[in-house]
Amino acid sequence: MIQPTIHTLGALKASGYRSRSVKEELRDNLIARLQSGRPSFEGIYGYDDTVIPDLERAILARHQVLLLGLRGQAKTRLARLMLQLLDEWMPALEGCELMEDPLLPLSREAKDILARDGDEARIRWIHRNDRLIEKLATPDVTVADLIGDADPIKAANLRLPYSDERVIHFGLIPRAHRGLFVLNELPDLQARIQVALFNILQEGDIQIRGFQLRFPLDIQFVFTANPEDYTQRGSIVTPLKDRIESQILTHYPLDIQTAAKITLQEAQLHPQQKQRVSVPALLSELLEQVAFEARHHEQVDGRSGVSARLSISAYECLVSTAERRMLRAGGTKTSARISDLSGTLQALTGKMELVFEGEKEGAINVARNLQRLAIRTVFARYFPSPEKLKKKQDVSPYAAIIEWFNDHDLILLSHDQDDTFRKHLQQVGGLWAVLKQYRPETAQAEEAVWAEFILHALADYSLISRKREGLQTTFGDLVGALFGGRD
Repeated sequence: MIQPTIHTLGALKASGYRSRSVKEELRDNLIARLQSGRPSFEGIYGYDDTVIPDLERAILARHQVLLLGLRGQAKTRLARLMLQLLDEWMPALEGCELMEDPLLPLSREAKDILARDGDEARIRWIHRNDRLIEKLATPDVTVADLIGDADPIKAANLRLPYSDERVIHFGLIPRAHRGLFVLNELPDLQARIQVALFNILQEGDIQIRGFQLRFPLDIQFVFTANPEDYTQRGSIVTPLKDRIESQILTHYPLDIQTAAKITLQEAQLHPQQKQRVSVPALLSELLEQVAFEARHHEQVDGRSGVSARLSISAYECLVSTAERRMLRAGGTKTSARISDLSGTLQALTGKMELVFEGEKEGAINVARNLQRLAIRTVFARYFPSPEKLKKKQDVSPYAAIIEWFNDHDLILLSHDQDDTFRKHLQQVGGLWAVLKQYRPETAQAEEAVWAEFILHALADYSLISRKREGLQTTFGDLVGALFGGRD
């Protein structure tokens, strides 16, 4: 990252520099990316055919943007990635409070510097990463915070009357001049504060108390909002919404594969965890399926959404659960398994808003039910569904497994042991035969995980029993479960 070497206004003019608005800058650089085939927004998955084309059209049209969607849909991330469409370095007049264009000064301060120094006026270079100002809208945000106010301390120090514009302390929006201003959760901003944005969006000027200022501010606005906010906390006033030219709807991943890719990218794992713990693709699929089930579950408030952070936090807990088991057993490497899903409950319960029936059921029970539904759904993708077999009155491929439990009563799997895990599973008659029949390509290292998966699925289909006690899971026949209880 080499900073340009031009340091005076005269040298800048001699270089052929011309002023461009921030929207022109975004547009020109986006056009260059589209023509070169480079992705416009790197690291964003699942939006290639929906959100990203809409955002590209908005940038080409030089629109202000509103990203509208439920929590955890990468709205803020998209807004921040727009920085990558700016020039790497931008010249600004040195000694000014704002990022002033040397050729198009706005403030009295900048005009005085140019009048005094002329072509010898100093130039500073601003990296694109410093051209973003981001603000979370909260009810206590004021007009002074966003736009500015008269500063009595500045007036006293400079010995200036309040009528002099040099006593103004600029707010966040003027400081974003020639950059991006991202305002998150726009509906949370009080209506009277939203009104203060009208002129800035329409005319590009600011109004501060009694000062008559016309600052043609050059700003790319990106607003984010959650539809739930419109009914729960506030709304976007209609005249303001009318001034935001492009409203872009975001969404959750449409398929498991995309969701898993996002989770793997965003999960914050310690380097030791990456070395010690492997996570089979089956476990990643189950975690993502839990989120998909939650978004349509009757006990989860769908209007609030189920953030992608649910899967990310659950993945981190899954790895940590497997690592803890490995450390307790004195091992150096391990693989996550189905029983480790119990360690992800703490990540699920705080990521879902429950309706009244869900609150009565309890967050832990709802989370367990979602895991059961996920296991049943994923199981039906790889093995014959017991429900369909029953309806068709076909011979069940699981008959030998069920018969073995009827004869042998139970099998106990310890969550804290790795060495005996596979041996205990191999005792179950018919289990490995089902695995070889329907998943013959399964790697030997993952066979035990798939075998355990079959047992949990059969328990969730009520073909065998399952009982959890502390760090142990016991599978048995249904008759025996009448005396021991089944989860």
